Amino acid sequence: MFVDYTFSTTLTLEQMYSVHVGQGLSCEWISFRGSKMSLPRALLEQLWSLFLLLWYCLEAVILACIPRSMRKRKSVVGEIVLVTGAGSGIGRLLAQGFGQLGATIVLWDVNQAGNEETADQIRENGGKAYEYTVDVSNSEKVYEAALKVKQDVGDVTILVNNAGIVTGKSFLDCPDHMIKKTMDVNINAHFWTLKAFLPSMIAKDKGHIVNIASLAGLFGMNKLVDYTTSKFAAVGLHDALHYELVFSGKAGVKTTVVCPFFIDTGMFSGVKIKDPLLTLPLLKPSYVVRNVIDSVLLEEQMCVLPRHIFLGVLLKYWLPEKATLHIFRRLGFDECMSSFVGRGKRD
Repeated sequence: MFVDYTFSTTLTLEQMYSVHVGQGLSCEWISFRGSKMSLPRALLEQLWSLFLLLWYCLEAVILACIPRSMRKRKSVVGEIVLVTGAGSGIGRLLAQGFGQLGATIVLWDVNQAGNEETADQIRENGGKAYEYTVDVSNSEKVYEAALKVKQDVGDVTILVNNAGIVTGKSFLDCPDHMIKKTMDVNINAHFWTLKAFLPSMIAKDKGHIVNIASLAGLFGMNKLVDYTTSKFAAVGLHDALHYELVFSGKAGVKTTVVCPFFIDTGMFSGVKIKDPLLTLPLLKPSYVVRNVIDSVLLEEQMCVLPRHIFLGVLLKYWLPEKATLHIFRRLGFDECMSSFVGRGKRD
């Protein structure tokens, strides 16, 4: 009786390995194009792939040793930068920062008064700003506003998805409508803005997508279950979109995801760190904005702030659960939201 077992393992994108077991054992390299590859050549392919892997790692290490101030930055003069959540906080500062670099700024926010104030400040400093009152959680409103931006200003070349909200409640205390609102603003809005502005970037193979996520998009955090979920989604969106653009031949459209610790703004008003000298202090808005803009100009894929905490991201998946909990308590993650006030309650 003849038994035929076939299995395959991908070596490159174009070859697979088949073994046929029957009266005897025969191995052959079969190309998807129909031509056979010899075993020596297949081994060379593997060695070359290993060399490239090591080279890319070495390249990254060398680049990391070069001070960021010495690296080449791209110019944003004349670029059209759209910032969501531009009416206050980090959004306002990012808009001002890009405006000072010579970009034309498009401001989106549901807060009309705050948005107009941001626009006035940019114009007072000699910049160009166009403000629109937009609820980014509403897809139809996003598409309508995007069409108006194209008519009034032109094609957006840098999109900064910054708008966000936080409830700061424990999971069971968070009402359903607030969970939905958190997801609508913090992640669903990214889909609507991307669908509105990404096509023109893809057509030109040029542009930049910046998603402002959070360190909570890399670590689960106490009393931030809904917020953490939305930020994990933002990080996942960045990763998947990046690979989709690269594999579709549109690597000219860059992506950057930003994962900062708590920022000392109204959004996280009341958050307390038990010992800022020994743990993680609240981040100064100016520090965050400077690093975000630098990451965009350097075309970095990920910006974790403070930068040394990225080591913790790696260790999270290697350390045992008890060790992780000990570190979280040491950093104050267990109690930091207990005194949370937030922008909404404060105002």
